[in-house]
Amino acid sequence: MMKLHTRELVLFGILGSMTFGAKVAMMGLPNIEPVSLMIMLFAVSFGKKAVYPIYTYVLLEFVLYGINIWSVNYLYIWLILAGAAWSLRDIRSPLGWAVLSGAFGLLFGALCAPVYLFFGGALFALNWWLSGIPYDLLHCAGNFALALVLFVPLRKLLERLQKR
Repeated sequence: MMKLHTRELVLFGILGSMTFGAKVAMMGLPNIEPVSLMIMLFAVSFGKKAVYPIYTYVLLEFVLYGINIWSVNYLYIWLILAGAAWSLRDIRSPLGWAVLSGAFGLLFGALCAPVYLFFGGALFALNWWLSGIPYDLLHCAGNFALALVLFVPLRKLLERLQKR
């Protein structure tokens, strides 16, 4: 377990809660949400400590919406994105971040399908994934646009907060 300073504990709790609140605020838009953007920001700004705001967000999802099959996805899906963002952390172009975020949105259903394969079999997983492709396309477009506009300025903000 990584040692956290009190300031980090508070910051990570606030960031995880803000991520959840921003998602709830955007619920009226189908699969357009700021979570992917925030996960990428946490990974490049905080490295391994990104797990704290990520799982604060996940815990709030579980508390509000309960635990179901989809919950298993949230235990690993965000770590995949965080790992990808961390490995690409030296990218400075907003377009690069937009492409990563858009690709993650497009692949979201495919990345979640293994859980449905385990719980319902191959046909269930395939049907679930294929029926969700229109939402994955919206997820891709929303993620791309949000990251293109917001990733660089929010990264600078988080870097300033981290230095304080």
